[in-house]
Amino acid sequence: MNVRKNPRALVVPAAQMDWLQDLPAQNLSAAQALQWLHHWADQGLLRRLDSALAEQLHRLDPQAPVAVLVAAAVLAQMEGRGHTCLSVAALSDTPLDLLAWPALWADGPMGLKALWAQLPADAIAWRAQLQAACLRAPGAPDAGQPLVLGGTADAPLLYLRRYAAYEQRVGQGLLLRACEPLPVAEAPARAWLDRFFAPRDVAPGDVAPSDAAAVEIDWQKMACAVALRARLSVITGGPGTGKTYTAARLLALLLALHDTGSPLRVALAAPTGKAAARLKQSIDKALQDLTVPADAGLDLKVLVERMGPARTLHSLLGARPDSRQFRHYAGQPLDVDVLIVDEASMVHLEMMDALLQALPPHARLVLLGDKDQLASVEAGAVLGDVCRDAAQGHYSAETVQFVQAVAGQALGAAYLAADASAPPLAQQTVMLRESRRFGGPIGQLALAVNQGDALAASHLLEGADAGAGTQPLWAQPAPSPLAVSDLARGVSGKPSYADYLACMAGGPDEGAHEVWVQAVLQAFDRFRLLCAVRQGEWGTEGLNASVQKALADQGWLKPQGEWFAGRPVMVTRNDTQLGVFNGDVGVVLPNPQGQLKVWFLDGDQLRSVSVTRLAHVETAFAMTVHKSQGSEFLHTALVLPPGGAEVLSRELVYTGITRAREQFTLIEAQAGLLEAAIAKPSVRVSGLRHWFM
Repeated sequence: MNVRKNPRALVVPAAQMDWLQDLPAQNLSAAQALQWLHHWADQGLLRRLDSALAEQLHRLDPQAPVAVLVAAAVLAQMEGRGHTCLSVAALSDTPLDLLAWPALWADGPMGLKALWAQLPADAIAWRAQLQAACLRAPGAPDAGQPLVLGGTADAPLLYLRRYAAYEQRVGQGLLLRACEPLPVAEAPARAWLDRFFAPRDVAPGDVAPSDAAAVEIDWQKMACAVALRARLSVITGGPGTGKTYTAARLLALLLALHDTGSPLRVALAAPTGKAAARLKQSIDKALQDLTVPADAGLDLKVLVERMGPARTLHSLLGARPDSRQFRHYAGQPLDVDVLIVDEASMVHLEMMDALLQALPPHARLVLLGDKDQLASVEAGAVLGDVCRDAAQGHYSAETVQFVQAVAGQALGAAYLAADASAPPLAQQTVMLRESRRFGGPIGQLALAVNQGDALAASHLLEGADAGAGTQPLWAQPAPSPLAVSDLARGVSGKPSYADYLACMAGGPDEGAHEVWVQAVLQAFDRFRLLCAVRQGEWGTEGLNASVQKALADQGWLKPQGEWFAGRPVMVTRNDTQLGVFNGDVGVVLPNPQGQLKVWFLDGDQLRSVSVTRLAHVETAFAMTVHKSQGSEFLHTALVLPPGGAEVLSRELVYTGITRAREQFTLIEAQAGLLEAAIAKPSVRVSGLRHWFM
């Protein structure tokens, strides 16, 4: 949110302040409250949409209390920040913290304090005021009210109508799939699992010290066993913990136990094209590497061929242009027996609702993702809600017995539920704890950030040698964006954009155009600049322009108009007709006839679209951390902007770090930004857990 910070912005013309003089508490009119909200929208503190919602509610219900109008505007603002509802207690007790406005906006004639003096004094009074024809209270009939009051009497939550419906359907849908038991042939399942998972040799450092008790447990094997019991399974874990490796063995297990006579119909999906391509590539490799005796009667090659390509969720569900509706829904479900969704942390509440609606009742849903990554850009944090207590397990005695019988894994007391009422979804959730890829400095840094240990993170970065081009970690203070441009053009000796531009300059060998294009795209993916914000000289907009200029000044690029060879672009809007989706990244290169096209690489598969047909793209030397989810790069540079404490979070830094495969650079525009981000874990307000706890 772009908040204006000019103190003079609080000055209100005297003619607009007459009604403020000697205004008794609780005597604010609706018109006056709306004027206040519109003023805040003028200052950039609220969106126009937020104050417009309050005005629309006043037109629908002229008798609505002022508290309802103010709460509606704040609710709309919070939904825009990814929350699915509004805590009435937070609205009452800490409005400045809730809205995350600079303290400057608390005082003044039209500041928060002045308005809140006219509103209910505490959460109980707020709840009493939230009664109006435009708001449905708990237990009241549904008359199409745009606002819904939910939660509990002790912790009331205010919703926009559609998000209340999404939460109820998603919560009940997940609970139903997790609680409906499926028959399991324990002996055959155990035999296959023993075949798929050889005895492990756990290396020191693979498991975090706090998880020392977990060393003896093969969590991957356990996850496959647990997935057999119900039509929902959730597998979470950090990078390198083997989520897709586990999912591949689960598919092999399901195929081995599938005896209905009909083919096992499997679909793979992810929120973005890049994530979908990586999922397919990982699953195929894991299945191909799985050794099965010829006489076992298990043809994994047929399974790989039958699955087909992984798809984006929009493509899988059949997105319709300019519509929130999909071709597949409850009345026309997907033709699938097993659906595996990777990068589930990116799946927002509305998309999860659409997915559950489109799944046939008999189908199994397997969600894979890192619960500690950034939540979705849009409202909701479904995976985070489901996996909030995954590290503790909270398994029931029945689950413990099942895991022992089917997977041969003994769960200690540390992972048992504290009482007899073990959470149902916890019984179908398994957290993988051993990283086979992130045991070095990058993994240590990610772990320190995730645990909120700013001192350990700083020590790791301080120990980096900025002069060593092969150093895994590199911390670079940046007094200006020019330092970022220097890194991007390769002055550090680390992977940079010079790699793909050098490859592009060589040109294709005769008859090997596709080989050349693949090499250019693979070289481009060796490095990426990640930003916390879009606007400003330190955001994606400013850095894309400065990096492009630096590369052009060096002779690497020859920008001529909007489209030119070497321009990397990101698709910003789904276009099902072209087969491109929001977040897809490609590079502009000529085809053999010299015509410019944008080339995309999905695994090993190339596809291209003419530049004249792509209307919704932006340059992509720099991308936001949110957009980078589902991708990984040999060298990742994370840029923390000056004055960025309001937008930074622990999850943002963790996600940026874990995009790096071998080398990571932290660029701080001012000292202390890393510590500020680590100290601020993000929290999404949600009532989803109410439905399945």
